[in-house]
Amino acid sequence: MNLSAHFTLKSGGKFPEIIPCEFDRFSEFSLAVTLGRMANDGRSTTLRGNSLTLAGPELKAGDTAPDFEVVDPNLQPVTLKDTGNKIRIFSVVPSLDTPVCDAQTKRFEDAAGELSDVDIYTISMDLPFAQKRFSGTFGVDHVKMLSDHRTGSFGERYGTLIKDLRIESRAIFVIDTDNKIRHVEYVKEVAEHPNYDAALSAAKSTR
Repeated sequence: MNLSAHFTLKSGGKFPEIIPCEFDRFSEFSLAVTLGRMANDGRSTTLRGNSLTLAGPELKAGDTAPDFEVVDPNLQPVTLKDTGNKIRIFSVVPSLDTPVCDAQTKRFEDAAGELSDVDIYTISMDLPFAQKRFSGTFGVDHVKMLSDHRTGSFGERYGTLIKDLRIESRAIFVIDTDNKIRHVEYVKEVAEHPNYDAALSAAKSTR
């Protein structure tokens, strides 16, 4: 199904309503996991109300951005150093094949034209081939795609890895030129949108 057919995203446009069925493949499994877990002592997020454990630390503004190794659409390894020394936005999504992740990536693509001195990355567990296809299909030219599918090191070091499903939890990180984290948002409910304005404002004020 062509998920983008459900909406058209432009500057000032409305975001789509969540289509519950698109998360069924995740939520049905997560419910089974949750039922077998009497207590969750660690960090967690929710997917349609079902609690899921998050691996890794909860990073905060002021922390040094951890290193990681992911791959780009050409299967080349990318580390924190390879992302350069500009201000960077790491937009972390569970899967580009869902409406909110689709909208999140397009929202930052739409904003990128006003942020020539900021590099924006979408990071997910999607295969590099799928990320490359997404960019080509929807004309995503400014937001750069990185895949964490090989090792999950980004998710584990930035605290976004949902181990039970091996997908990323939704989050946004703004990193400055000294590799310090200036803004963090871990979205509490995976199916909800992040605060785009807060992330973009943080990136602009860091310049």
